[in-house]
Amino acid sequence: MLAYQPEKYTMQNGEVYNAGIVLGGFAGMNKADRKTYFNESADRFLQTALLYKGGHIKKIVIAAGDASIINKNDFREADFAQDQLMQLGIPASDIFIDRNSRNTAENAVNSKRIIDSLGLPGPYLLITSAMHMPRAKRTFSKAGLNIKPYPCAYSVTPFEKYAVDEYLIPSAVALRNWNIYLKEAVGLLMYKVLGRG
Repeated sequence: MLAYQPEKYTMQNGEVYNAGIVLGGFAGMNKADRKTYFNESADRFLQTALLYKGGHIKKIVIAAGDASIINKNDFREADFAQDQLMQLGIPASDIFIDRNSRNTAENAVNSKRIIDSLGLPGPYLLITSAMHMPRAKRTFSKAGLNIKPYPCAYSVTPFEKYAVDEYLIPSAVALRNWNIYLKEAVGLLMYKVLGRG
């Protein structure tokens, strides 16, 4: 996973992009209590807000529709994210949403449509989880968007030099991480086969 994830990128002083495109998958509605919760990928949302507040992105495109198979249209992540960003003081005039996409390929096509309608020149900052970035980068480039990857929400981080437990003690988390890795590796392969990225 360390080899698959892109390295962490540090923004430079004065580095500014006309738009940051953040991909959904960081929040969802619980069917039991009908409330929305952030999940382990919430760093996507956090980094987007920080990049905007830090002056590194001028506009935000939220690409997050409804990927559910059952109870469709119950929840649109983009609507939730837009509301949360506005509560942080980001003006609605700087937030644009794709609330209809169901997957990364549709995220790319719909984001391009939004970017083109705004007439914003690239490159654009693409903000998503580090494990998702290889597939997302290829897919967005295939859709014709000039993007600069900004990986976040790291599944694993580099091993600490003296953290013996990371090398020797078995961990149930490793099984979960295999699941994350295999999903992305298979997804990348399928997108290549289908010509999506």
